Amino acid sequence: MTVTIAGRRFPLALEDNETAAAFAALLPMALPMRELNGNEKYHYLMGPLPAHEQAVGHVDAGDVMLFGEDCVVLFYEGFDTPYRYTRIGRLTQTSGLREAVGAGDVEVTFGE
Repeated sequence: MTVTIAGRRFPLALEDNETAAAFAALLPMALPMRELNGNEKYHYLMGPLPAHEQAVGHVDAGDVMLFGEDCVVLFYEGFDTPYRYTRIGRLTQTSGLREAVGAGDVEVTFGE
């Protein structure tokens, strides 16, 4: 599985859970992702995915998570967080991720 941002490809390892399986069933898809907080990009899907939120405590650059039932979030900076997410997957190589996502909104393609 790969994620393509600004022509750069990043390998994505999906979690072994119901949320990741439902997300994978939607692929391939290109999402216009909006900037938030200088550490993440997000996109609201047209419908919900199965959610099993948990307090993750910390996110790492490259984490792909679901916020609520319909918001896909790609983190490009790590930080501690009190928020609850459902894990979808993780980019296994994040070198150049911050540069690829840039400072504003960006199109992110999730594919096989």
